[in-house]
Amino acid sequence: MNTPTNPSFDIAHLAHVEMYTDRFEESLDFFTRVYGLKLSGLEGDSAYLRAWDDYEYHSLKLTRHHTTGVGHIAYRAASPEALARRVKVIDESGYKTHGWVEGDAGHGAAFRFEDPFGHVFEIYYDTRWYQGEGADQAVLKNTASAFTGAAPRRLDHLNLLSEDVSAFKRFMEVCLGSRVTEYIQLDNGRIGGCWFTVNNKTYDLACTEEHGGAQGRLHHVTYATDQREDILRAADHFLQQGVHIETGPHKHAIQGTFFLYVWEPAGNRVELANAGARLILAPDWQPICWTEADRKKGQAWGLKTIESFHTHGTPPSKGEA
Repeated sequence: MNTPTNPSFDIAHLAHVEMYTDRFEESLDFFTRVYGLKLSGLEGDSAYLRAWDDYEYHSLKLTRHHTTGVGHIAYRAASPEALARRVKVIDESGYKTHGWVEGDAGHGAAFRFEDPFGHVFEIYYDTRWYQGEGADQAVLKNTASAFTGAAPRRLDHLNLLSEDVSAFKRFMEVCLGSRVTEYIQLDNGRIGGCWFTVNNKTYDLACTEEHGGAQGRLHHVTYATDQREDILRAADHFLQQGVHIETGPHKHAIQGTFFLYVWEPAGNRVELANAGARLILAPDWQPICWTEADRKKGQAWGLKTIESFHTHGTPPSKGEA
């Protein structure tokens, strides 16, 4: 198909997120020993991490930095031809571009561009598949590596913050061909949040309204678990390890995920979530609208969302603890 009827078919999936930390050793210890990601390798100021069934070399690039937050967000294209199509669209879109950059330990050359709020994105095709060896080699040939403990299975999504969700929505639709599956419509006419997908997952990226007065911030990065019970066990594990549990386990009304949010040592918010088997298979899916009145009802069930969930992002805004 040279010209897909749905341009999102040019993009295969969310591939990895680069997270900044100003407490590199502590963050790396958290993600490997506590959170349960696997270390694929170290290069320069970065650690390359992955969940046990992420097929690529890494899904999280943890980078030593003077602050926290997100370095870049990467998507993998569906083919070299699809990558070329997307690059042409982005080049002609009027959005800020950084151009081609060399790949890193996990993939080949990537094309970088930027949303109106300072978040840097990249798309690439040539990738490095992870090869498990020794004790890390999976017995089941259709999984990427051995299962250990209650480790998360795969990268699921991330949530970015922006001052104008409608403007971010246009960016995602134009540059990545993303579809909106659900959104929040505020009484003041603004969109409070949008959930985007480039494939049949319910979403791979969310954008919600910034309340901290800063730009280009990260709300959270999420890994998926096999079962809800994995999240309950993780909550006990985090408690034992002295991890700050911000909120959960509860169930979101929007997207219906069972969730648990914690802060890693540098203050970046990380989520474990389980969406069950929910997929968006309908080619004519109509985005679900959640009103401000709907949102005031809170989560589907569980405790009321705490204030920090609406205000905390990384890097922290002025005056934020």
